[in-house]
Amino acid sequence: MSEHALVHRPVGGKLLTPGFVALVALGIAGGLVMLYRFVFGLGAVSNLNNGYPWGIWIAIDVVIGTALGCGGYAVGILVYILNRGKYHPLVRPAILTSLLGYGFAGLGVVIDLGRFWEIWKVPVYFWHWSHSPQLEVALCVMTYVAVLAVELSPALLEKMQTSASSGYRRVADVGLRFMDRALVWIVALGLLLPTMHQSSLGTMMLLPGPRVHPLWFTPWLPFLFLVNCIVIGYAIVVIEATFSSLAFHRERHTAMIGSLSKVALWVTLFWIAFRLIDVAIRGTLPFVTGARGVAFVLELLLPATAVGILLSERRRANPAWQIRAAILLLGGGALFRIDSYLVSYMPGANFSYFPSVSEIVLTLGMIALELAFYIAAVRFFPILSGAPAPASTRS
Repeated sequence: MSEHALVHRPVGGKLLTPGFVALVALGIAGGLVMLYRFVFGLGAVSNLNNGYPWGIWIAIDVVIGTALGCGGYAVGILVYILNRGKYHPLVRPAILTSLLGYGFAGLGVVIDLGRFWEIWKVPVYFWHWSHSPQLEVALCVMTYVAVLAVELSPALLEKMQTSASSGYRRVADVGLRFMDRALVWIVALGLLLPTMHQSSLGTMMLLPGPRVHPLWFTPWLPFLFLVNCIVIGYAIVVIEATFSSLAFHRERHTAMIGSLSKVALWVTLFWIAFRLIDVAIRGTLPFVTGARGVAFVLELLLPATAVGILLSERRRANPAWQIRAAILLLGGGALFRIDSYLVSYMPGANFSYFPSVSEIVLTLGMIALELAFYIAAVRFFPILSGAPAPASTRS
């Protein structure tokens, strides 16, 4: 690996591009819906009801959003546990993606809470804590956001080192020395917390019992959610690395992504096999009928297609096939989570749910703001590694 590939640099360039302005505009629209929700309540903007107490704000913004934020977790396992240092250039952008994913997921929880103004009691009123997967998820996500912020702090400190102020430079030097000493403990906590709360997201859907369709109601749901988040984490790292290299004219980590895709291949293959064996052993294959049966097949077919792509060494080395496989992995992983939280849920014939326009606008607005924050961060802070791509290779 060349020396410049190990150095993180701000991308620079113009921030207020038409695309960035469009993302901010969509984010503002979502913010207006959020403000309306806080003033007039959940019923004024959502189609939630007594049968469906949560909808896409939980299933997408939180359950999928935290999985999208597992890129740092997935790459961290390779770099810090399996000692695959060649993936180190992917760590910092993955941590940024994780921080944004988890940060906005936390906001999604606040939006979805009936008494959102009392959420501060969750970490403070510890004498009321009980054995609850929701509590564990809440505490772990809050803590993990803080851990991710600390993990990403070297980017801020390195930026401060270039300041004209000698005071800022001294603070940056002290901070970076501290991070060098404390990194092993921060990383350990950063790997422990997702392991806990991602499995607890699966545990939460065991609580409704018979109201969950047999294809998804399995005691292995916590384990399936944990492995699933790793698959999604690898997929989002590939997508982020590919599109950031295109958007900001950076050198592509094609060989590195090809190697990472091989890891994702075997993790995904294991997840598909485990899912099918579990369904077969529990005798629930006859339930693969109707709309829910189609959803079940799709959540396996999408990652299986990605596996078919990645089994070819030639395709693993091709950037176009790398991104196609990653999109399929992301789609299949996200569909499993939507199926587990919404499609599989059976509250009774008298209840139905489809997201309102306001719910969709708010969700799209939050996604747009995540992208806008990512663009701003990589432009002003040393997040991405490598040198600009040669002018002859730019599209």
